[in-house]
Amino acid sequence: QVQLVESGGGLVEAGGSLRLSCTASGRAFSAFGMGWFRQASGKEREFVAAISWTGVNVAYADAVKGRFTISRDNAKNTVYLQMNNLKPEDTAVYSCARRTGNSIGTEDRLYNYWGQGTQVTVSS
Repeated sequence: QVQLVESGGGLVEAGGSLRLSCTASGRAFSAFGMGWFRQASGKEREFVAAISWTGVNVAYADAVKGRFTISRDNAKNTVYLQMNNLKPEDTAVYSCARRTGNSIGTEDRLYNYWGQGTQVTVSS
């Protein structure tokens, strides 16, 4: 059984930064692509960032490109999301997910394991 646990969320002022972490239990973490998604209150879940199993290939939603950076440490079974220059519209519950394959994916249907999420609130 794979478990994903996110941490690092919180309340921050606009322009500030946060670093989210997602640690996976179980073996073979390094064999799968990972992604971050977010869901704001009253809205559908949306893609944020994805990273391939090696970390070489990454993808970002246009709304976060240039501000967010996804990375991974396979030795620690952990994927990160560094979020800089945060805006009020970034407020959401952020969840990490593990792909069914080893490449990047921007659609949530490509992911079969999900964390519980961590709240990020950006005040104006």
